[in-house]
Amino acid sequence: MTEVNEAPTISVLPEGYISSILSVTSPRDACRAASVSKEFNLAADSDAVWERFLPLDYRQLIAMALSPVVFDSKKQLYRRLSESYILLDRGHLGLKLVKESGRKCFMLGARDLLITWVDDKRYWEWGRVPESRFAEVAKLKKVWWLDIYGKIASVKLSPKTTYGAYLVFIITDDSRGLTGSGTAIVSFSGARNETYDVFLQHAQTHVREPRKDGWMEIELGEFYYDDGDEGDVEMVFQDHADSYSKRGLIVEGIEIRPK
Repeated sequence: MTEVNEAPTISVLPEGYISSILSVTSPRDACRAASVSKEFNLAADSDAVWERFLPLDYRQLIAMALSPVVFDSKKQLYRRLSESYILLDRGHLGLKLVKESGRKCFMLGARDLLITWVDDKRYWEWGRVPESRFAEVAKLKKVWWLDIYGKIASVKLSPKTTYGAYLVFIITDDSRGLTGSGTAIVSFSGARNETYDVFLQHAQTHVREPRKDGWMEIELGEFYYDDGDEGDVEMVFQDHADSYSKRGLIVEGIEIRPK
């Protein structure tokens, strides 16, 4: 009788070796690999794998959280950070991970922005809306010149990543004067991306497609962050058309997310 030798399968590899393989893939691939075998499932759930998918500074970041970030495993922590924003910096800054890649997104709340005349109660007021992840948003009562400015230190971001910056807002039913043309500017590392004819509200339809969270957004510009590119990313929206007053705008913040 001829003896048949069965070829060894990948499942007999040590768990540590499988973990090393999975840790250089992606979060999505690690989850898919969990269905291959019991051994792959154990490796794909291990802290060794998910530690590699978390940002290098994740410990410092969650230590800054407004509320404690509770987790039993690194995979659970990754899921928590990729499901919704956690609030940092007195609740004025939001952090979230892109679920598929682990790259960092940030949301600068309105309290972290410089908005012209925002502390003058004749023109703006601070308030709460149920839709917002922040305790306060900026509500426009009446202005002629609209200036919204934000900045973030580039070292907070994920390197080797192209980011887009987005103004996040709501337009109320009693809005007026928001159909004019504005200017959006993003500056970083010597590069200046300036876009004209940016509209908060379309003049003809008065409708803008909402985001999944119910807010609206306009892109202010994009930039590329590489290792060693230190400095502040500066983001601006301006509407200086002073032939009419503006009202009915609620500003939640500026979101910086990978493209």
